Amino acid sequence: MNNISLLQSALDASSLRQQVVSNNIANSETPGYKAKQVVFEDILKQHLSNQKDFTGKRTDPRHFVIGNSTGILPAPQSVEETGTIMQNNGNNVDIDKEMTLMGKNALWYDTLTQQLNSEFQQLSIAITGRS
Repeated sequence: MNNISLLQSALDASSLRQQVVSNNIANSETPGYKAKQVVFEDILKQHLSNQKDFTGKRTDPRHFVIGNSTGILPAPQSVEETGTIMQNNGNNVDIDKEMTLMGKNALWYDTLTQQLNSEFQQLSIAITGRS
């Protein structure tokens, strides 16, 4: 697993989170609507902790596998929050929480894109030999 793959997965999660939060805000007055949230960071942390500290890269199928890394990162998931009710109509969207999540996610997305740009810039320097 390389940094670009990890950053791509995080960007995918951030994009899905933006869609889910926007949908929650749009349905904040819909009777019976249950807010959703994106779960990614905990899944990724669990995935990474299940790997051994060292994994070898196989360049030939005849090589022995070192470690247990499959190289496949987990995908973000959208889950429904069913345990709470914020309004009398059964809706559980907390608009203040959703707006805060939207701002936090925007900052996170910007940080990820800057890091990804940095990775590509480093690759470009390595290939061309100049910055």
